[in-house]
Amino acid sequence: MTMPYYASAEQVMRDRSEYARKGISRGRSVAVLTYADGVLLIAENPSSTLHKIGEIYDRIGFAAVGRYSEFESLRVAGVRLADVRGYSYNRRDVTGRIVANAYAQTLGAIFTEQMKPYEVELCVAEVGETPERDQLYRLTFDGSVVDEPDFVVMGGQADAVTGHLRENFHSGMGLADALKVGVDALSAVSPATAGSQQGGHARLSAEQLEVAVLDRRRPKRAFRRVVGAALHTLLGDGAPTTAAAPETHAHTPSHPAPGTPAGLGDPAAPDTAGGTGYDEHAEDGGEG
Repeated sequence: MTMPYYASAEQVMRDRSEYARKGISRGRSVAVLTYADGVLLIAENPSSTLHKIGEIYDRIGFAAVGRYSEFESLRVAGVRLADVRGYSYNRRDVTGRIVANAYAQTLGAIFTEQMKPYEVELCVAEVGETPERDQLYRLTFDGSVVDEPDFVVMGGQADAVTGHLRENFHSGMGLADALKVGVDALSAVSPATAGSQQGGHARLSAEQLEVAVLDRRRPKRAFRRVVGAALHTLLGDGAPTTAAAPETHAHTPSHPAPGTPAGLGDPAAPDTAGGTGYDEHAEDGGEG
């Protein structure tokens, strides 16, 4: 008679933890930092369509590392939870702590009940009315949740990035300074900059980064992506230049490109993507 295979619960959990950690460590790092006017989310991500940073609700943001399909399903679930709660009760009843607790319960159940754990690590960030009320929650693959002060680093060589931030981060920094500190910390350990290190380390370019902010000055939806010329200017490398091309009359969008540093536009105008109001086409009812 053959004996069934047996492994202790402790060994099973240890194996699952090691499996999840290996998957997460292969990802590129993400850093979430507080700054004077809100929360800054930075990810090393060359893709322009597969986002590691997103919006959950009015003043709540989301960042993740690991397997994309898994953390994207969690992000969508968080959006649905926030929408249902805000509709059923009040928008003020949707908080980062509630979303983080829901994620912790889901990840904990998956880790203990399923054969394969999720290879993800999450950060739920909520911007408050004052810097003291900003909240950063870090969630690991096993459902553990911790509220972190000042900044959170996940994925890749998180320990090295965290050490760099501890040396250079300080509370109350402006957006440009916080972005520089965060990008320098990610660049110091990035494989993308390893080949060009000559007496120092190269810095990740705007095309290799995904950046967003939760701006407490905005009246309702605090989340805004920082892209294009805005990101180049904040990084201090100016707008990208291209070879001269013949002038064309392509379709012009109704609103300008997102962001106008240093404050990313007028926070009281949430629908202009950092622009300065509406244009003549929009006023006339045209599409631009």
